[in-house]
Amino acid sequence: MNKFKVSLLTSALLASSAAFAQITAITNAKVHTLTDAGTLEGATVVIEDGTISAINPANVSADITIDAQGRVLTPGFIGSMNQLGLVEVSAVEGSIDADDDKADVDFDASPAFNPRSSLIPYGRKGGITQNVVVPHGGKSIFKGLAFVVDLSGEFNSVLKTRTALVVDMGASRSGSRAMKYKTLTEKLEGQQQKLSEKTKKDDKKAAKKPSQEEQVLTAVLKGEMPVVVEVERASDILEVLKVKEQFGLNLVLWGVNDAVLVKEHIAKANVPVVISAVSNLPSSFSSLHADLRNAGELERAGVKVLLSGFAFEGAHNLYQLRFDAGIAVAQGMSHEGALKAVSSNIADVFGLDGGKIASGQRADLVLWSADPFEYSTTLDKLWINGEEVSTESRHDKLRERYTTDSDMPRAYTK
Repeated sequence: MNKFKVSLLTSALLASSAAFAQITAITNAKVHTLTDAGTLEGATVVIEDGTISAINPANVSADITIDAQGRVLTPGFIGSMNQLGLVEVSAVEGSIDADDDKADVDFDASPAFNPRSSLIPYGRKGGITQNVVVPHGGKSIFKGLAFVVDLSGEFNSVLKTRTALVVDMGASRSGSRAMKYKTLTEKLEGQQQKLSEKTKKDDKKAAKKPSQEEQVLTAVLKGEMPVVVEVERASDILEVLKVKEQFGLNLVLWGVNDAVLVKEHIAKANVPVVISAVSNLPSSFSSLHADLRNAGELERAGVKVLLSGFAFEGAHNLYQLRFDAGIAVAQGMSHEGALKAVSSNIADVFGLDGGKIASGQRADLVLWSADPFEYSTTLDKLWINGEEVSTESRHDKLRERYTTDSDMPRAYTK
């Protein structure tokens, strides 16, 4: 199936490399830059070779000019903490590639990513242009390595691998949390010892090529790779912060329904959190303080907040992320903060190109009819890496199939 490119000139032109070199200017837009430049009214954004080449240039010379007529332009939103492209149907085991019993520190699920998943164009309908995919893992507390994709649907849409190490430090059906902390600290201490040994001269171990696991743990100990720890209970959050301090981890907390109880500690440690804006039920004894107001309360405490979808619906209903952000705003989060929580904050934490509208940034952009958090707002145009793409999904095709009259039996119409 070809990528869903929407032509502004002709499909033949867009299919050629010459089309990619064309300069596109979006004029007269309300631009949420999500940078120090703030929100610009009646602004012009120029796209060239997949990059934002200029904002409000003195002169505009473009092959394609789009008059936004005052509509809203935002960076493409970024999903996170889901299994998009690794799970097609949760109830069908053969379509699940997000976990494995043997999964451990070095489990990289990116080779199993399916860019033609029917969930990807569905995600584009919500203005999502990139996504941080995380594996489920296996029996170990180490769930594997996150990776980043764009939602172009192309076979080369994996943008970055080994993006973060994912660790589960929450409650389990069996066993003790204490054993999880023992496992985590022993693993990190073991790698510290190996690195210390390698600094000794005449040590034969120094010449030995490190294993994949050792490479990951070394990157973690150097702070070069974020560690995403899934945890809920306030006392567990405090224990994880101790581990961060002990080893100097680049820590990201995920889940954290009880984070509001220890928000000052999280802010002081300068640790970002990934939460669901619509989590408001005590799904376990570890999340008794789930509340729709948590995102706003954490933001006001000075915590960098990233918003993700709710539990396993994160991939299948990724397009709803903008509505979740709207709920966060209705419950006390700032509008600017919510925009950053679904774009620039995620890009900053995971080192991604995108999430902002600024010269030199990757041209992942969305043109909305109005405020993207309003339910009645429509997505008018979407660009990924400077190319305009369609937001038509399988759902649209099914609607067309079953509402189109035909002389043939229904089974023959497509």
